[in-house]
Amino acid sequence: MQIKKQLNRKEHVQERRRYQRVSKNIAIKLNDKEADFVTETQNISCIGAYCQIDSYLPILTKLKITLLIPRSKSSKTAKHIICEGTIVRIERTEGTLEHDKYNIAIYFNSISKGDMKLIDAYVKNNLTRPS
Repeated sequence: MQIKKQLNRKEHVQERRRYQRVSKNIAIKLNDKEADFVTETQNISCIGAYCQIDSYLPILTKLKITLLIPRSKSSKTAKHIICEGTIVRIERTEGTLEHDKYNIAIYFNSISKGDMKLIDAYVKNNLTRPS
């Protein structure tokens, strides 16, 4: 019964999302006033990303972000997206040998509509591919 409640809760969360997201590792560079982080996304949508960094940053920290969207069949080169975002969630990783790792959720609060569409197309293309 407990598992069923948890599954229903997860389904409800997925229904709330306005934009699809995909679990893909995309190169991402984050810059705040004091530090740069180069990492990979764990998942991404056209309005945000989830990734891991090795230092604590407070919620609502504003970041400059550079994403490297892999090339598609119709494009010969990868696409650099530069935008701004805000950390909306941070969680310390547990149960790993790497004690100083933090998972962060970033909301893209300043991104062009064209770049949003590019990310959304990438997400949809990777959702429809067979594993």
